[in-house]
Amino acid sequence: MLEVREAYKTFNAGTVNEKRALNGVSLTLKDGDFATVIGGNGAGKSTLLNLVAGVFSADSGSITIGGQDVTRLPEHKRAKFIGRVFQDPMMGTAATMQIEENLALAARRGQSRTLRVGITKGEREEYRELLKLLDLGLEERLTSKVGLLSGGQRQALTLLMATLKKPKLLLLDEHTAALDPKTAAKVLSTTERIVQRDRLTTLMITHNMRDAIAHGNRLIMMYDGRIVIDISGEEKKKLTVEDLLAKFGQASGSDEADDKLLLS
Repeated sequence: MLEVREAYKTFNAGTVNEKRALNGVSLTLKDGDFATVIGGNGAGKSTLLNLVAGVFSADSGSITIGGQDVTRLPEHKRAKFIGRVFQDPMMGTAATMQIEENLALAARRGQSRTLRVGITKGEREEYRELLKLLDLGLEERLTSKVGLLSGGQRQALTLLMATLKKPKLLLLDEHTAALDPKTAAKVLSTTERIVQRDRLTTLMITHNMRDAIAHGNRLIMMYDGRIVIDISGEEKKKLTVEDLLAKFGQASGSDEADDKLLLS
């Protein structure tokens, strides 16, 4: 479902601020894979995600989604294949619009626009059922403005919107990092349920090692612009934080782990 081949990306090339963010990264996700990506600051996680999303292009290498080469496609043309949830809960929704209006926008994504206005009774009932999945009481607040919701409620709604059309690829960019631990756990649990229910191929970036181990069927660790660990199956199920740190030390050739990685 996703294939990244030999991707290189350097920022500020030829200047004192030159930074090679990706150093020949190759990654293949099968249909239905749920891969968590972990690594310290500057490891290349966000660069990889943005490259796949089309925020910027690779210096060299190729990207294929669902069998289609999207290497040269701009971000807005890749959007029909991709659902994305950002770290900032404010980014995925329109604050001045109602909950049901936000869901209607997501439901109509990729369709031709018509002069017909409004949301039908059937659509409203569908949205109510979808919102029940979140267990946040939002199904009773369909006409509330999204700007009145908490960060956790907005992020859960964004997740629902991003997966409404069952994208070929779901990108989660540290989507619980800005939430309190209790809300983050709830959003992660909902994420797992939706991904499993719809068998969505998913790439989730996180700084939290326990979350990376607990969720998904595959764990990828990046270091210095490279993938240094790729674990799946039974090996991942038995993995502990201590095991992961030991493997990271072996793979990176360094016994230093990023502070943020450890504190998470």
